[in-house]
Amino acid sequence: MLYDVIIIGSGPAGLSAAIYAERAKLKTLVLEKAPMSGGQILNTYEVDNYPGIPGVGGFDLGSKFRAHADAVGCQFVTAEVLEIKNEADHKVIVTDKETYQTKTIILASGATHRTLGVPGEEELMGMGVSYCATCDGAFFKGKTTAVVGGGDVALEDALFLARLCKKVYLIHRRDEFRGAKVLQERVKTSENIEILWDTVIEQIQGEDQVESLSLYNKKTEEKQELSVNGVFIAVGILPNTEMYRGVVDLDEAGYVIAGEDGVTSCAGIFAAGDLRTKQLRQVITAAADGANVVTSIEKYLNEL
Repeated sequence: MLYDVIIIGSGPAGLSAAIYAERAKLKTLVLEKAPMSGGQILNTYEVDNYPGIPGVGGFDLGSKFRAHADAVGCQFVTAEVLEIKNEADHKVIVTDKETYQTKTIILASGATHRTLGVPGEEELMGMGVSYCATCDGAFFKGKTTAVVGGGDVALEDALFLARLCKKVYLIHRRDEFRGAKVLQERVKTSENIEILWDTVIEQIQGEDQVESLSLYNKKTEEKQELSVNGVFIAVGILPNTEMYRGVVDLDEAGYVIAGEDGVTSCAGIFAAGDLRTKQLRQVITAAADGANVVTSIEKYLNEL
C-alpha cells in the first residue's frame, strides 16, 4: 500500500496532523514508538494554558487528542522506525515490524527534556518536579521554588517565576552563567531570586509533593537541605532526531531545520512539533504545527 502521508510520532503535533490529514481525505498512517499516544503531556500533572479546557490533566488531554484522532478514523501502528529511505517518487520507512511506503512523511517524534538523574526526580515528576516554567509556574504562585541550570532558559524561567513566587532559588553547578548577559543582570538584580553557585542537587524529597532538595556545594563540599514547593529543571532539551541525520538538515543542537510550514531540506518530508527549529515549544504550538504541515502536504501532493 502507498500512503499519502505517514506520521512518525503521536504527541500533540502528530495527533493534530493525523486529524487534519484524515479530514483532508489523505490516506494516513501514524507510527508511534510507545503503545500510548500523547507524548510528553502524559507526564504533566495539569495543563492550565490550553485554551478552552483550563486545569485539564496532561494524561486526560493526551487521551482526548487520541480519541479525536480515533473518531475521524486515523490508523495507528506501534513500531520503532529504524530507517527512512528517500526514493525517486516515494519514501520508504523501515520499522522493527514492517516496511511502509508513502508519498510524504511528517516527522513528529518530539523532544525529550534532559533530566538530572537524581533520586526523587522521576517519582515526583508532575508533583512539583517540572521541566516547563511557563506551563506549570502558575501553580506555584506565592510559593518557594528552585530552578536548575545556567543557560538562557534557566535564567528566563527564574525571571518568569520571580513574578509569581515568593522566593526563587537559581541553582547552578558552575560559578558563572552561560546565558545572555542581559538576562544575567536581570537575575542578579531581582530581589526575590537567590543564586546558589557551584551547587548540585543530590536528591529531591517529598511524599506526594516536592518538599525539599538535598544540595551539595562542589567548592566548599558543604551539604544543605533546602525547603521548596517545586523545582524547575532547565538543563537542556534533546530533540528525538538522531535517526533523521543525513535524511534532513539539522541545526547545531540537533533540531530539524523547518519553518512554520514544516518544510524541510528534503522534498516530501515535513517536520512538526518540538523537534523543529522554533521559538516556543508548548502543546498549543505543537498542535498548530500539525495543522500547518498538513496544509503544506496538500500543496505538495497537488503539485506531483
